Amino acid sequence: MFDLSGHSKGDSGESGPRNKEAGQPREKTSRSIINCPSVLTGLSREMRTQMNSIVAFSFLLNNKEYSEEEREEFSTNIYNSCEQIISLFDNFLDSAIIDTGNSGTESVLCNPSVEFGTLFSEFREILKKERYKDLILVTDNQSYLNSEYLIDTNRVTRVIRNLFQNALNNTKSGYIKVGYSIRNDKLTCFVVDSGQGFFKCKEFLQSQDLSQSLSKFNDTFTAVGLVLTRKLIQMMEGSLWIESNGLTGSGIYFSIPVSRVVNPEDATNKFSNTMSTI
Repeated sequence: MFDLSGHSKGDSGESGPRNKEAGQPREKTSRSIINCPSVLTGLSREMRTQMNSIVAFSFLLNNKEYSEEEREEFSTNIYNSCEQIISLFDNFLDSAIIDTGNSGTESVLCNPSVEFGTLFSEFREILKKERYKDLILVTDNQSYLNSEYLIDTNRVTRVIRNLFQNALNNTKSGYIKVGYSIRNDKLTCFVVDSGQGFFKCKEFLQSQDLSQSLSKFNDTFTAVGLVLTRKLIQMMEGSLWIESNGLTGSGIYFSIPVSRVVNPEDATNKFSNTMSTI
């Protein structure tokens, strides 16, 4: 098993160098997304497609000949197209900002149980929509109720949301499993699905030439989202890898360093418990 920075991975999930140059700075694996003509062409095409869809369904929505149920479906399609456009441009612009070097990590003190509990609740609400009626969400919740860590929560949750959206796009029925764990000062998160996107996701995550990858899999939305995911994890000095789940399902994992913050009161209580009465 290999991560996406060219390192072998052992059973523990920790990455190790494949050669003797382990002490050298990590090589950038993501090229500038702005300088990729195929991405810009795909972005333009995707934009026109979604806008045409919005215009078409808006026209049908105003036609009184359709039933209330049909009109509600038209509204849902308009909303979905708007979501697609917003997500695509958010990912593209954030990736472009990283390319300029004007972005950095911002770790904050947080409780993992609270942060991930809120995020997983958000995913459950999404799957209540009618179009996801054939999908179930499985969560692997770890308990860290009395622990606080320094984590770049904005970027970590952004990565997980991107991976969850990627799983939604590639899984029509079955399940999506999300979870996390903290061990040896490393936070490891994963999104596993029973869908059809393993080979496409592997191509985009490992790609050094997006133009070539887009010629194999004409999916700008997935490409831009996964390129941003890889860049965010690199910024957090983490590692990212993908495994197959069944024949075509995907399991995407990432691991980043975190620091546990010890509460002074806990340290005092621990010390006092070791005192004996004379």
